[in-house]
Order: sequence, then structure tokens, then C-alpha cells
Amino acid sequence: MVTSWVNSAERIGSDLHLELTGPGGRRAALIRALREAVRSGRLAPGTRLPPYRSLAADLGVARNTVADAYAELVAEGWLTARQGSGTRVAERAEPLRPAALVPRKAPPRARGPRHDLTQGTPDASSFPRTAWLASYRRALQQAPNEVFGPGDPAGRIELREALTEYLARARGVRTEPGRIVICSGFAHALRLLFGGGVLRGPLAVEAYGLGFHREVLAAAGVRTVPLPLDEHGARVDRLRRERAVLLTPAHQFPTGGPLHAARRAAVIDWARARGALVLEDDYDGEFRYDRKPVGAVQGLDPEHVVHIGSVSKSLSPAVRLGWMVLPERYVDAVLAAKGDREAWASVLDQLSLADFVVSGAYDRHVRRMRQRYRGRRDRLVAALAEHASHVEATGIAAGLHAVLRLPPGTEASAVKAAAWQGIALDGLAAFRHPDTDVPAGDGLVVGYATPSEHAYGPALEALCRALPPP
Repeated sequence: MVTSWVNSAERIGSDLHLELTGPGGRRAALIRALREAVRSGRLAPGTRLPPYRSLAADLGVARNTVADAYAELVAEGWLTARQGSGTRVAERAEPLRPAALVPRKAPPRARGPRHDLTQGTPDASSFPRTAWLASYRRALQQAPNEVFGPGDPAGRIELREALTEYLARARGVRTEPGRIVICSGFAHALRLLFGGGVLRGPLAVEAYGLGFHREVLAAAGVRTVPLPLDEHGARVDRLRRERAVLLTPAHQFPTGGPLHAARRAAVIDWARARGALVLEDDYDGEFRYDRKPVGAVQGLDPEHVVHIGSVSKSLSPAVRLGWMVLPERYVDAVLAAKGDREAWASVLDQLSLADFVVSGAYDRHVRRMRQRYRGRRDRLVAALAEHASHVEATGIAAGLHAVLRLPPGTEASAVKAAAWQGIALDGLAAFRHPDTDVPAGDGLVVGYATPSEHAYGPALEALCRALPPP
């Protein structure tokens, strides 16, 4: 015998599902079900149970059956009954529950570094909460009903239209909404392009770059071929039989500096001649300080460049929104790889970002943060000039990090010294492609955007103490 009961919230304040099973008739089954509900914590101490008549009607049993079950559980101490307050679960200092359900104490959390100077993240305390909330509210109030159904794999048209205008104005990207596919960031774009079978390796990459991206590519079975770097950026003249190349042309990561204009033209000529593709990682294109903004390579040839961007540096990595601006011939293949349902980027977040861009709040936030990060960069340079004049900061005309050039053979010891000072940062060698034979020298990659304003000064003091002597 199985009888299910789902009570209404009006009766005891929350829904409860009971199954009356086992031998002994309905009275015995009800007693077992209520005991188990209390023991497991589904009925918390003090919870008021429905009156006899209501529960009997829900279960389809006689009123006396419920009354007898309540009486027995009161006698056993599971329930209490008082005139005027009904029948309730007995109060206990510790609710009864199976031993397997008793939560274990969480292990103590490892103590993090005192100073976070890792690259790649903006100042979390600077997220524009008020403006973002205003955009979210407007987006939610104006959203059509279809927003709350299955999503479009390409992403919401409102966001793709907003990005079309913004990217053309701010980055020189030439596109239309139908050639933009929304994703959750650069790594997700790589997984769609290579893991989804849209592109195949080998893939040429810069000799220094983010190791996580190489791991994503390796997991998709893609072999990466490193291109040497010099003061003009990647040596695109070394491209051979690869069918695609991944570049950070606006601000080489992590060494800094834009790809020289002649090399921009050369890589486009190479792509046209071989029917190849340039993947453009525009990871911090908005942040320029001492030079004019460098436009996107995509503007030179939209049919041979995939422009990939996100808000992880400009807003926050927690927003999980990015985009691919695709050559027309790849749009259908990328959408097929993505699937029929939008499973990665919240539609409400997409609408919020669209409003954030269209309202001008995004531009205002970027301008404010550009000024703040430029001030932090200047403080870093001034601290080095005062306390470690033999250490040069490079790649500082743009972006959210700098490379501190160290005397030969001192990088490993400097990273250890930084750890002793409670600083989290990376050495330049951590970004080196394992197959490259052209080292970029010793250095520390210092993210000056990550700390909050009040923490930045102490972080700089600790950094200067960790640097090697001249």
C-alpha cells in the first residue's frame, strides 16, 4: 500500500510529502512515515501538523486513524499536543537524524596570501553594483515572456545588437548581430571552436601565454606550435603550415606591447593566402594609458579573423559573459557545436549587459577604471624608482599588469621571496610554452588591478622588499 500526501503551505507553512508503505495497515504506516519525517529533519522541531480532519482528507483515511497515530507519537515523545495550539513536533535540543546525515565539520580553510598581485582579475570591490542593479531591474521589467523559455544558442539579440555598436565604436570591429555568438568567456570559445570540431590543429600560438588556454586546447586534441616574440610582438613570419594562429595583438600577454602594424598586415596576408584563420584574443582592449587605442585586427579582414572578447577584465569574471565575432562561414558550425539550448550564459545577465552597454553605464565604468588602474600603474613605477631602480617595469602602456624585468638567474628566488612576504604572483617562466626555445628573460608578472584600494599600498611595500638587490 502506497498513499502519497502533499500538504498545502497554509496548513503547516511548508509542503511535505509522505508515503504510507509497509505492513500493519494505514495507522502503522502513518506512524512510520511521521517518525521518519521527524528523524530526517523534514519536520523540524516546533512544526505544527495539520488537524486530524485535514490530514485524514488529504490521505483518504478515517479521522480516527490520524488521531490514533498522533496519540501514539505524543506518547512516544515525537509530538506534543496542547489545547489551542494543535499538534506539533516535539522540541529537542538536537533534532533526531540518521548518523549518515550528521554533517561533518568543514576542514580548516588554508590561509591565503596577504597580498594578491596575481594577474588577470580586476578589483572586485570596484564592481558597479548600483548601476548593474539598475540595468538588471530595467532588463527584467522590460523582458518579453519568451525570455523565460529556451534560449537562442547565438545569445539574446538585444546583447548582440548592443555589442555590434559598441565593438565598432570602441574597438574598430566590423560585424553585424548575426555574426556574433555569445559565450561564457575565452576558454568557452576555444572549447566550442576546437572541442566542437569547428577548427582543427595544429594551432600556432605565442611563445608566452596563459597555460590554462593551452590545457583547454590539449584537452581538445590540438597541438600548439609556439611563435617567438620580440619587441614588435609575435614573429608571424615563422608561420608555416598551420591553419590558424592565436594572438593577443592589442597587448601581448603577458610580456606587453601591441603587434606591430607591419606584422598585423602580414598575418592577414598569410591568412588570405592559405585560407587560414586568425584568432584574436582581445582580453583587455579597453585599457590604454600612454598611447592611442590599438584597433582590433578583425577590422582588417572580418572573413579571416575570429574576434573574441569578454567582460572578465572590464567588469568581473563572475559575470561569465563573452562573445565571438565570427566570419560568416563559421557561424552555423559554431551554433551547431553549441547546441540547441543556451546552457552557459544566463539570459537575464545577457539582457542586463545589453542595457548596461546601451545606457552608457559600461563606458562610464570603463573610463573610471581606466583612470584608477593608470594611477595604480603609476604608483608601481614610482615605488620601483624609489626602492628598486634597477628593476624595470615593461608592458605598462596598457592592460592590468606589468612585467618587472629582473637580473638574470633571479626569477625563482624572487618568486620565493614574494611568497615569504605573503605575496601571490607569478614568474614570467610560468607562462612560457614548453616547446619554445627563445626565453624572454627573468621577470615577475605583477597584477596591479587585483588588490582593493586600501590594500594596494601595503602590497607595493611588500613587493619592493621581495625584489632582488642590484
